Amino acid sequence: MIGKITGRIDYRAPDHVLIDVRGVGYLVYCSDRTLAGLPGVGEMTALYTDLLVREDLMQLFGFATLAEKEWHRLLTSVQGVGAKASLAILGALGPDGVSRAIALGDWNAVKAAKGVGPKLAQRIVLDLKDKAPGVMAMGGSVAQAHGDTGAEVIEAPAAPRAKRTEPPNASAQSEALSALSNLGCGPGDAAGAVARAAADMPQADTPALIRAALKLLAPKE
Repeated sequence: MIGKITGRIDYRAPDHVLIDVRGVGYLVYCSDRTLAGLPGVGEMTALYTDLLVREDLMQLFGFATLAEKEWHRLLTSVQGVGAKASLAILGALGPDGVSRAIALGDWNAVKAAKGVGPKLAQRIVLDLKDKAPGVMAMGGSVAQAHGDTGAEVIEAPAAPRAKRTEPPNASAQSEALSALSNLGCGPGDAAGAVARAAADMPQADTPALIRAALKLLAPKE
């Protein structure tokens, strides 16, 4: 499997880019949000990738972050969610928004994506609610992307790092989630509390998120 690709953008289309890697062009399909974050034609970029292989089709999908790639993998595991619907959801919400919506059970946010109806949105939230903490805790290092998976990495020499679109306090959310888990909070409850706290305080650091999440988890009198 191709896990990461680095090269020069030869052209951009509404739903994909052609990336030249040492003379070989790769068509990489991306969400609207990821496409908007890529540099212009002729510039270097890098994307984490997932290869879809079927009897009559091979498609390469690109993601700005590991969290986005993991959500794509999880979304497409839900019955009725294909690659197109997954990219629509990620384009509308971004990986952080998807994490927050699913952790909070907010299927209306998922339904805002083009082509996603209320029944499918509810199924996504129900099927993936327990997966949100794991994705929220993910880092974004290249080593995590392919160091232990055996995924193939295709790169051109001397390429700059890709632009990333992680939320301002992504690492703080991950650390707060880990701290709450160590305190014995359930994964689903912890993820929901951290997501709500992060939504209220986008620039908060780890201690502030932990305090806010604990207040949300405290028994109501």
